[in-house]
Amino acid sequence: MLHVYVGPSLHRDAPVLADPRIRVLPPVCHGDLFDPAIADSDTVVVLDGAWHQKPAARHKEFLALLARGVRVIGGASLGAIRAAELQPFGMTGVGAVFRAYLQGEIDGDDEVAVGQAPDGDMRALTWPVVNVRHVLKLAAREGVVTEQAAEDLLGALRAVYYPERTTAALRAVCRAHHTDQFGDWLDQQRAADPLFGDIKQADAVEALEVALAEGLPRPQPRPVAESGYYRRWANHAAAQVVGGQRLNTVVRVAYQAFFDPSFPQVWNGFLEHRSLHPSDGGVSVPLQQRVKAVTGGTSGLPAHMLFRPVPDLRDEDTVARLLGRETPADRATIIRYQACREAARRTVRGFSVQAVDDGVARRALLRLWDVTPELLEEAAAARGFRSGEDAICSLKVFIAGLVHDQEQRGESADVR
Repeated sequence: MLHVYVGPSLHRDAPVLADPRIRVLPPVCHGDLFDPAIADSDTVVVLDGAWHQKPAARHKEFLALLARGVRVIGGASLGAIRAAELQPFGMTGVGAVFRAYLQGEIDGDDEVAVGQAPDGDMRALTWPVVNVRHVLKLAAREGVVTEQAAEDLLGALRAVYYPERTTAALRAVCRAHHTDQFGDWLDQQRAADPLFGDIKQADAVEALEVALAEGLPRPQPRPVAESGYYRRWANHAAAQVVGGQRLNTVVRVAYQAFFDPSFPQVWNGFLEHRSLHPSDGGVSVPLQQRVKAVTGGTSGLPAHMLFRPVPDLRDEDTVARLLGRETPADRATIIRYQACREAARRTVRGFSVQAVDDGVARRALLRLWDVTPELLEEAAAARGFRSGEDAICSLKVFIAGLVHDQEQRGESADVR
């Protein structure tokens, strides 16, 4: 299977994308490469990626795929940038844009950035610098403009913010530099061939042809170092289908941590297991013995205040331990709260989980756990959160549901 992340570089009606071996996906963004549908024997082709309106896919996410032995190919746009950066680690780059980045001829992200329609069509509405540079070279070669004029036009067009670098803007720059003949020539070429000068499109097709040929070797699987950040990214992508409904594991665990009064015992049992079975292959030590080794036996701090590991929610045993007390009613509530969240997005202007006020979430959490502000930090640690602030941020995903429940009970929705 070929998983192809594509946007404005190649339109969805391109014949090469009709191959039944291809799974067409939108531009890659942070978290997408954790997709469980990507098997070790598959190939991932990254052409386009989000980086302005959404968080960009991190380099570590690409490295994790390569570490599994997944063949990863990049070209045309963001894929060309990542391939040039990660070629030493086994990523394959294809096309003229990739080669220009690899050889240091270009280096800015703005070289491939384009503005696109907000309606999901994904067609490019503006000119990327790589295409501008290419057509200017062709024009200079044919004597339409001098090499100096081409250089001046390129500099002027690079100064135009990328979402505003439209054909109209290109024409305006030509007029300002008294090179209308270049605009006229380009219009003629594009009338004969709408894809004239579009090296991003040509590179995208080439990358897919290379991937479909299946002649590239696979990277050698190798261990990838997992930081706490990387594990948290992976956790946010972990999910299971339960009762026909896809539920994020991190949300299910958070629900237990917030709403099950016995979850501190569950978390302590997880810490005990981790101490006896360290994930790094270290020495097996009972939890209390490990606590004494750290504190010298003089501190009364509990284990949850000393050890705050990030659990691996891709691991079935870990998930089973942390969700051992989960009930069908819990899952039903999570689904209902998810519906409340989606309804709030549609009906409350500006609503998002991130936009929920910290003070609102803090007050709701103090009531939920029936603790004073002074005890919030320890209460959060006892339930597996890194800090009180981490718990506050994690509760925000449930706020819309909590408000709905209060309103249904006829109570004042004081968590707002």
